This record gives sequence, C-alpha cells and structure tokens, in this order.
Amino acid sequence: MALTDIEKSFIYDYSLQLLQQDMLTNQLFGASGVGQNLRSLVLGGPVRAATFTNPFEEAISGQLRGDASAVRQASRNVGEAASMMGVARTEMATVMDALNDMEDMIDQINSGELDGTSSVVQSDFDALRDKITGTISAADFNGIAVLDSSQWGTDQIDANGNVYIQSSKDGGFNITFHSVDTPSSGVAWSDLDGTDLGAAGTRATQLGYVQSLQSEMSAIQDVYEGKEDSLQSQQLNLESQAQLLDQAAQLRKPSDPDYSLEQLLADLVARTTGTIFDGNG
Repeated sequence: MALTDIEKSFIYDYSLQLLQQDMLTNQLFGASGVGQNLRSLVLGGPVRAATFTNPFEEAISGQLRGDASAVRQASRNVGEAASMMGVARTEMATVMDALNDMEDMIDQINSGELDGTSSVVQSDFDALRDKITGTISAADFNGIAVLDSSQWGTDQIDANGNVYIQSSKDGGFNITFHSVDTPSSGVAWSDLDGTDLGAAGTRATQLGYVQSLQSEMSAIQDVYEGKEDSLQSQQLNLESQAQLLDQAAQLRKPSDPDYSLEQLLADLVARTTGTIFDGNG
C-alpha cells in the first residue's frame, strides 16, 4: 500500500530529528571536558566537578555592577548638591519675605497707617534687618555655609563659593553660591536703619535701599531655584542609568549556579532539535 503525503512527511521529519539528535549526541560526547562528564553520567563513571560559568561573562557582569555602583554614588552626590541649592533657595525666600515686610512698613508709614517716628515701628524695622542677617549667617548644609562668604575658604567650599561635586568616576563639576552677606548692589545690610523712617527724605532713601536689595536677592533666589531643578533632573537621570547597568549585569550573570549536566544536555537537545512528540497535539 502506498504511503500518503502526510505519512511520508511524518516519517521524514521523524527520521530527521533522530539524525539531528544522533549528531548532537556525538558532538556532546566528544573529547571536551563537558563531553567526558556527560559520557560518565550515561555510563555510570565518576563525574568531575563542572563549572558552566563563562569567565568572560563573569568579568563583564562584575564590571557592570561596578559601573552601576559608581553611577549610583554619583547620583547621590548630585542629589546632595540639589539639596544644598534647596537650602540656599529656602533661606533666600526668608530674606525676601523680610524685605517685602520692610517695604510694606514704609508704604504704611507713607500712607499714614503707621507712625515713622514711633520707636516701636523703628524697632520692628530693625528687627526685620536682624532677621535677614541672622538667616544669612545661619544658612548651611551639613556645616557648609551657603550664603555667608565670611565662612567660606574651607575644605568643603572655597573662598569664591564653589563646592566640588563628584558626578562620575572620572570627574565632576562645581556648584557656586552667591555672597549675600555683602550684597553686590552697593547697599550694605547695615544701611537699613529704622531711625531713618521718621523723616520723609531719609525714609525715601530707606525705601530705595530696600528695593535695590529686593531686586538683587530675587535674582539670586531665581538662580538657586533653577539650579536646584537642574540638579534634581540630573540626579534622576543618573539613577536611571544605574538601574539600566544593574539590569545589564543581571542579564550577563548566570541565572542558575546549580545548573546540572543533565539539565544542560536536556536543554541543548530540546533547543537544537525540539521534541519528537508534541504533547499539545
């Protein structure tokens, strides 16, 4: 009886798989160390300890993990830089609030709501000035003064207000703070004087001082805010890079350190030739 095309195809495929398995077995049972171990398994002989870790892969995995650690440390460093800028921005907001209160006080004196000759009003004005200078002096991050240049020139911050940030294993960059204890506008904090509020002429001078300082301090506050946002974005990017490196290291790492010779043989055969019998059929 002649065979049908389906039967011919089945016999051909079946024979081809048997041939492929026979060729694979011959290859695996060659002269290699793995082949000798496989032969010993089948014949019942002693099996030498086999290591399936590729030294090259292990070295690459270790390098990737080291790179991930370095990038993650850089991310933490940049995060600290962002926090420093955040402290400077927050303290500058306090300075700005006090200057705005001083301007409002002068406006109220000009409108007749407050008496500029009152010692209480003048003392309140001086108290706002003292609040500003106290804020500038006390503003620091982990012992690093961020607004007061009289505290600069240390191992952490140089005389020009620069703090070095290690942002990679090969280098980094400086973040720079402004010297607000000595404003560059030419107006000193000591020029703000409540006793000058009693006369219209000197009161106008005080208003000019306040507005000049407002303009300078507001610009510095905006700079700190922009730097803080930029550093936070850089921190997130570095953390993302570290996570990608971790994933790459995991992919290069052997998934199962207890991978047996029997599993290796079975997986190689299945991967190369497939199964003769389809259990889903």
